[in-house]
Amino acid sequence: MIDASYSPSADRKSWAGLLAVLPLVLIVAMDGSILYLAMPRVTAALLPTADQALWILDIYGFVVGSLLITFGNIGDRYGRLRLIMTGAVIFGLGSLAAAFAPSPLALIIARGLMGLGGATLLPSGLAIVSALFPDPRARARAIGIFAATFAAGFAIGPLIGGMLLRHFDWGAVFLINIPVVAGFLIAAPVLLREVRATTYGRIDVASLALSFAGILLFTWSLKTAAAYGFGAAQSVSGLLGLAALALFLHRQTRITHPLLDLGLFRDPIFAIAILTGFLPLVVWSALGYLSGIYLQSVLGFDVFLAALLTAPGALVLTAACIGTAGIVERIGRRNALIATHLLISVGVFLLLFAGSESGVAVFIASTVIAGLGYGLSFSLVAEIAVSAVPAERAGAAGSIAETSNEIGNALGITLLGSLAALSFRLLGPGVAGTLDETLGRSGLAPETILQAKEAFLTGLHVAAGVGGLLTLVMGIVAWLWLPRRVL
Repeated sequence: MIDASYSPSADRKSWAGLLAVLPLVLIVAMDGSILYLAMPRVTAALLPTADQALWILDIYGFVVGSLLITFGNIGDRYGRLRLIMTGAVIFGLGSLAAAFAPSPLALIIARGLMGLGGATLLPSGLAIVSALFPDPRARARAIGIFAATFAAGFAIGPLIGGMLLRHFDWGAVFLINIPVVAGFLIAAPVLLREVRATTYGRIDVASLALSFAGILLFTWSLKTAAAYGFGAAQSVSGLLGLAALALFLHRQTRITHPLLDLGLFRDPIFAIAILTGFLPLVVWSALGYLSGIYLQSVLGFDVFLAALLTAPGALVLTAACIGTAGIVERIGRRNALIATHLLISVGVFLLLFAGSESGVAVFIASTVIAGLGYGLSFSLVAEIAVSAVPAERAGAAGSIAETSNEIGNALGITLLGSLAALSFRLLGPGVAGTLDETLGRSGLAPETILQAKEAFLTGLHVAAGVGGLLTLVMGIVAWLWLPRRVL
């Protein structure tokens, strides 16, 4: 049940509380994408290997996604405000460590610490916002603003990173988190109140261990296989990871207080919505990362101009997210969910026409069209997930929605990014494991440089083709599976 101290009306303090949470949501989302354009600079400074570069990018999303469900439940049961403030401190400390990391391993560890803090912030923030607005219409509006902020963070992360790198060293992309965290820690005790559920049992430690180990082992297997090829270690870890995840899902059906309520997925609307949170992020994160390298290392733009080229897509994505409520009122949830996947598919397929000499117009058109679909997905997933459960379970339900986003964000680079890395390893000149590492070698012949760029471009096309096909299939599934009348 919700704490009775919350006002029954959405007064000024409620909106002030929302404004206190939003900057934190923005930076947590930004840190899932802010390194996309910064990676060439990070690579030049720290010289990571191919698999270390992938870990630097997605260890953050991987840790966040692995622990969101757990922290969503912990917040419901033991206090959301206490958890979110603790997470903010951890997130700030991780940001400081990342900004001054002296080696690839140190940066990976720091990004993991940031992910630990970020995993506490998103579900607790969404649950606190839901509790601030007991009125359903006001709550829907607040959730839409929350989701739009989350989407904006993902979208503008590369842009902010590129602007900072024009004037500062790469560590600045993490230092901007510190004043936001400090401001939240000052404002939260004044504007927010503690909220918790009282009818749910203890966290199941075995479920936590199985989910975390399963994702870790499976992800490590894919990453190292893409960088070095499959071997006994990769195969065994992959199988162990899948087995751990299978045991986790099985355990959720047998225990009284599961971390993941699988019963929610019996509702086709909820199931499609969560898949809509997952799959677009798989595609978006991988192609965001690969496009950043394409603009800088293939087409030769500096980081600031590359960042500016991402702005049209970011603006469309944010506007679509804010306008989702109006779009849903006109065409309904069913059509909105279907349109999400079809728009992303069309936009992503356009990247197949990107070349090694030109491709700016194709890139902008791709991000604008796909941005419409991405914007719809963010708001739809958050609103459907929270409205599907009792208010006191908003943290757990919200964490499922955010988990689908974060796991998609992490696995996108792991799956499609690793597929592109494999293409480069097979078709490239064999000088180094990545395009940036290759171009950083001195004395390369022009033919070698051209071969490296063409190999990377092939990997980008493969990733875009697979991503576009996946979203197209998902759109067809949604059209066939969702009931004709979705309220």
